[in-house]
Amino acid sequence: MKTILVPIEYNAEQNTPMLSALDTALLLAQKFESRVEGFPLRPAVADMLAMDPDAGLTMVAVKENDAEMVRQAEGFFRSFMESHGIERRADDTAPASLSWTWLPAAPSGHDFVGSYGRVFDVIVLARPGEEWQSPAMVTLESALFESGRPVLIAPPTSPPSLGANVLIAWNRSTEQARTTAFAMPLLRLAKRITILTVEGATVAGPSGIDLARSLRANGITAEPITLAAGKNSAGEVILAKAEELGCDLIIKGAYTQSRLRQMIFGGTTRQILANARLPLLMAH
Repeated sequence: MKTILVPIEYNAEQNTPMLSALDTALLLAQKFESRVEGFPLRPAVADMLAMDPDAGLTMVAVKENDAEMVRQAEGFFRSFMESHGIERRADDTAPASLSWTWLPAAPSGHDFVGSYGRVFDVIVLARPGEEWQSPAMVTLESALFESGRPVLIAPPTSPPSLGANVLIAWNRSTEQARTTAFAMPLLRLAKRITILTVEGATVAGPSGIDLARSLRANGITAEPITLAAGKNSAGEVILAKAEELGCDLIIKGAYTQSRLRQMIFGGTTRQILANARLPLLMAH
C-alpha cells in the first residue's frame, strides 16, 4: 500500500471528518512508507449552476468560486502535511516513500475519484452521512464501483490507531473475499485478527474456519468465531463485537446485496457505513 489517494473537500465550518480522513491516511502511510496524493474534490461546474438557479450566478462567478475551492483545499492539505513533518515529493518516478503530492488539475465532480483511483493502492475517504443521495455518497460509490481498488473509510473523528486489532466481517461472499485479499498487507502487520461470521447473514461459500486455514498458510494467525444475530441485525452484531474486542479496523466487502435493495430495505453495508466509529476497509 505504497500509494494513497485522498480527495480533499474543504469546509471552513466543519472540517472534523476531513481531518479524520487525513489522520487515517497518515496512519496507513506511516505503516508502509507511502506517498499520499491529494486532489480538490468539489461539485461539477454544471452542478454549481444548478444549485440555485435563481441566484443569477454567471459562469465567471462559478469558475471563480471553483478556483477558490481548489485553493482552499490545497492549502488545507498542505498545512496538514507540513504540520506533521511530511515532506512534499518532488520526484514521483522514484519508489514511494513517506511523502505527499498534490494534483492541482483534477476536474470538478465527485465521480473523478473512481477513474483516477485505479492507479492507487488504496483510496481514503471521510465517512459519508446518512443521506444516501449526498455528494459524499456519490464519491464513495464512485470509488467502490469504478476504481477497482479498496477504499479505507475514516470514522467521524480521528482514530488513535489503525490495523493492530482487525475484525474481518466474513459473510463468505465474492466481495468479502476480494476485500480480504486487498487487506493482506495490513493483515500481515496486525497483532490480532478475528474472523466474524454472523449466522443467517451469509451466502454460499467457505466458512470462517476455511479462511483462517488459508491465512495460516500465508503466515497469518486469525481466530474464527460465529455469532447468532438474535434480535439484532448483522451490522449491529459486527459493530458491537468490534467495539467489544477493541478493534481499530473492520474489513468488510461492500454491497453483497444490490445498492438499490440496500437503499430501500437497508443492509449490512449501509448500517455499518452509517454507524461505524472505527476505520473500515471496503471493496466491491
